[in-house]
Amino acid sequence: MSAPCHAISAGAAAMVRGKGAGQRVPARARELAGQLSALFERDVEIVGRLNEAQHRLRSANERLWSGLSPDAFGLVYDGATLAGASRVAALGAGGPGSQAGLLAVLQQIHWTIHRAFHAYQGGCEERRQLAVEVGEVAEQLTEVLCAVGWSAADARTVDVHELARARIG
Repeated sequence: MSAPCHAISAGAAAMVRGKGAGQRVPARARELAGQLSALFERDVEIVGRLNEAQHRLRSANERLWSGLSPDAFGLVYDGATLAGASRVAALGAGGPGSQAGLLAVLQQIHWTIHRAFHAYQGGCEERRQLAVEVGEVAEQLTEVLCAVGWSAADARTVDVHELARARIG
């Protein structure tokens, strides 16, 4: 019969500072803390990608909005109204031949929005799945620490980065 995962053998426990200071930390807890630390780093990367996608969406929308004001439409359809000072509006003001250029710019903006939206949506789904994984590993860590005498509050609030680096003592 194998030993339970929370059993502490000689040299297989570490000590941690801060919350739970002076308490023994099983090797399994250090392993779980390392997993959580890595998951938190992955979350930071995902948030960075979400922010970049949001920036691309906002930028593309600004390009679209600044060019497609009522004035720009007025120039496209009746040629009588002054256009705003944007690339899209300027293309619309160039006469009948400029419509191909205008459509090309609109298509470029459309695909920028499309790609950024899908990147944002994918990042949100990845982050949702990561949250489930974090919850499962955090629960395992809490169980392991509580099994060796930690309070539930200390186990839930321990600095997992520090716990993962705890030296065997």
